[in-house]
Amino acid sequence: MSEAIENPLAPGSLNGKRVLVTGSSRGVGADTVRYFAQAGANVVVNYRNKEARAKKLVDEINAAGGTAIAIGADLTDESSVNAMIATIRDEFGGLDILVLNASGGMEANLGEDYALRLNRDAQVGMLQAAREIFSADARVVFVTSHQAHFINTTPTMPEYEPVARSKRAGEDALLALVPELEASGIGFVVVSADMIEGTITATLLNRLNPGAIDQRREEAGKLLNVAEFAAEVAKAAVEPVPADNLRLIGDISSFNAE
Repeated sequence: MSEAIENPLAPGSLNGKRVLVTGSSRGVGADTVRYFAQAGANVVVNYRNKEARAKKLVDEINAAGGTAIAIGADLTDESSVNAMIATIRDEFGGLDILVLNASGGMEANLGEDYALRLNRDAQVGMLQAAREIFSADARVVFVTSHQAHFINTTPTMPEYEPVARSKRAGEDALLALVPELEASGIGFVVVSADMIEGTITATLLNRLNPGAIDQRREEAGKLLNVAEFAAEVAKAAVEPVPADNLRLIGDISSFNAE
């Protein structure tokens, strides 16, 4: 685990539960998977191209007495997603918790529309595909940032704006499905925080705009680290769903309410 903090989930509290965290070979996704596994869940480590890293995490979890499998899938590829769902059905028999953690859009050479395809279209596609194997009281968590959640009312760094807008588009598209999900007994939560120290997004932003993360830290007073935010994501998967389906983590005083 990237930082040593206490697991917010009690040992054995998720015994028998089946969990998929997208984009979980590293960073927030990896620490979230660890929390679930330590609580007794059977976990799926999903990766796009970090197979060795994903398998190392799986080996770590299994060696500690947990149950984990790694499945490679490109969330922007429908056939790849369907193959992952089929494998989860075969291995675990279904799914109780889906954490939509995978995101991006700052990568080079993936097309001008890649951010929107990944952060909106693929999120909806992943959720709809997973519904085929959801348990009766499944929970879905969508992971985002304050920079994306408040993008309609609070500007962000120019380098991040296209990603932020695509993430907000994904959030809106998923929230539009809430009545339908609730009618099926599926809980849905958006969990959002400020920039996270140590993530690939923060690293890329700092590379494009040197000093950007230091400036944001100074403005916010404190930025969560990877393990701290992962703990919040894990809690969002088990605690009661807020009335507005939204968990805003930390100080939001520098963001304009919508």
